[in-house]
Amino acid sequence: MAELAALFAASFAAATLFPLPSEAALFAYLQVHPDNAVLAVAVATLGNTAGGMTSYLVGRLIPQNKLNLKAIDWVRRYGAPVTVLVWLPIVGDALAVAAGWLRVNWAAALAFMAAGRLARYLVVAALSS
Repeated sequence: MAELAALFAASFAAATLFPLPSEAALFAYLQVHPDNAVLAVAVATLGNTAGGMTSYLVGRLIPQNKLNLKAIDWVRRYGAPVTVLVWLPIVGDALAVAAGWLRVNWAAALAFMAAGRLARYLVVAALSS
């Protein structure tokens, strides 16, 4: 159970401004516990999505005249669906913050973020077996 909590924490932190490799944490967990792949992918997805929504919330808290990011243009152009890419290094955090700053529908952002993160972790799980 402590290992799953650590996986959740690593996945959460990796989705914020801390550059941690959550994929490596999931891969390492699956090497020790291959029978828990479904649970591990769910925990990593939940943690990483929660971290992404934390970045979204940070964006909501930034005053409307104080943010200048290229990611804002992407979110304005593509809306919530672009948040499927928030798992990408560097640009992903900016997309999550921009989505919050632009007041993109939180439920839509949550759904797209979770889908992108789940897809990434499914690939990691498939590669670990």
